[in-house]
Amino acid sequence: MCRYAMVSYKPHYACFNCRKTFKRRLMNDIERGEKSVLEAKCPQCGDLMANMGLDFESPKKDDLKKWEHLKSLYSVGIAFHSCGCSGPGYIPNSKEKLIEYFEYLKTKYLKNIDFWRMRIEPTTKAEHDKENQRNWVNLGTISSNFRKEIVKNQDGIDFWLKKVQEIESKISLIK
Repeated sequence: MCRYAMVSYKPHYACFNCRKTFKRRLMNDIERGEKSVLEAKCPQCGDLMANMGLDFESPKKDDLKKWEHLKSLYSVGIAFHSCGCSGPGYIPNSKEKLIEYFEYLKTKYLKNIDFWRMRIEPTTKAEHDKENQRNWVNLGTISSNFRKEIVKNQDGIDFWLKKVQEIESKISLIK
């Protein structure tokens, strides 16, 4: 919970089949050993519900287009999770905007692969120290221990290729 919040927010759960949402008690409000701790089932149909986060606002039940869009967002791991203070960040409001956003991320990831393909690995301590000052963001993304060890180009390429594959998988899910 956000340290500035005066109230305890309850996460919102959505049933895409019934197009209904419900708030659920927080885990620390639930007694240990209770079965409902592990899953949230729709009170109407009994199917498992999607944890949409604290900042979720459900559309009207008859707005099928919005419900379908929310379902596609959830299927690729996008929900409305935050502490309630600053919001969940950018959430595309249409299928087209979602694909556009993923394509943008894919372009960024491919540029990162280019960095690792063009990079000359340092061979001396002086080169290593100089690179740490110049490229600490790129290096730190791949290894938290980059100041002590030389990060291999292949490790960077493999990391970003995996991210590209994840994005391509998400794009294929929503197309």
